Amino acid sequence: MDNQESKWVRAFTNIAFIKYWGKANEELMIPMNNSLSLTLDAFYTDTQVHFLTELKQDELYIDGELQDEKSLDKAKVILDLVREQAGIQDHARIESINHVPTAAGLASSASGLAALAGAASLAAGLDLSQTELSRLARRGSGSASRSIYGGFAEWQQGSNDLDSYALPIDDANWDIGMIFIIVDDKRKDISSTEGMRRVVESSPYYEGWVQSTAEDLKEIKVAIAERNFIRIGEIAESSAMKMHALNLSAQPPFNYWSPDSIIAMRKVEELRDSGYPVYFTMDAGPNVKLICKQSQMDEIYELLLKDYRSDQLVRAHPGPGMQVLAGEDLP
Repeated sequence: MDNQESKWVRAFTNIAFIKYWGKANEELMIPMNNSLSLTLDAFYTDTQVHFLTELKQDELYIDGELQDEKSLDKAKVILDLVREQAGIQDHARIESINHVPTAAGLASSASGLAALAGAASLAAGLDLSQTELSRLARRGSGSASRSIYGGFAEWQQGSNDLDSYALPIDDANWDIGMIFIIVDDKRKDISSTEGMRRVVESSPYYEGWVQSTAEDLKEIKVAIAERNFIRIGEIAESSAMKMHALNLSAQPPFNYWSPDSIIAMRKVEELRDSGYPVYFTMDAGPNVKLICKQSQMDEIYELLLKDYRSDQLVRAHPGPGMQVLAGEDLP
């Protein structure tokens, strides 16, 4: 088909303050609970899609390297939905430049699948709304539904394909930011999908997780509206610890932490004890994210340099929503 519509699309990672951990429907990526995240400017994915009649199969290139069939699984879900909606049958070539380590608990799937949803729909000539893009991205990776938006976004659980999507909550254009402590950027042993499945099937605490998460969500939305930084941090840290407690209670138990993760968490407690309002959150990986005030970020960064190399620390500010690139922004 004619590929004049093909554009480079950029989407940024988001880090969940209220976690999503468990699916009610794996095929449709319907979660067991609502979740809320902050999109950040530090990590992102640039993607372009071409639908080409001469291709015999879909192809995915990440940073110039052709990926294997397994790496295409999530992308194919989005491509097939776009082809069906656009009424085309051509295979696609996906070119993706990833500015975030893959499968290391740094939300690479969120930015990657959100960028793919935007680029594939444009290449197919579809003019999708943000809600439609959020639904489409969700089918590849649940957390990608939130990366369509900048600032704080809430993924509405919904009950079917039409009503499960994210909505913007707050632009986060105030005194909040994050510092990533990267203790390990290697691919994790247990995927998020497998981890969630095991927890839902076997954790005796799962019902309590769903109920308490609903309360956490109500409270953190009030705290965001009031710019109550300390309360936001307390709720986010608690949500992360509850998620990881579920993993330890599964059969068989598992966890994403490394010894260095625990050291980093203790470092956050030390910073708090010394008067800095700093809180941590962690996802399905060993890396620790510090929620802090932007106005204190450089100061905290300098303190962390006593224990970490500069290449282990990444400062992040609230990021924008999905962008179509042009001019100087092109990769």
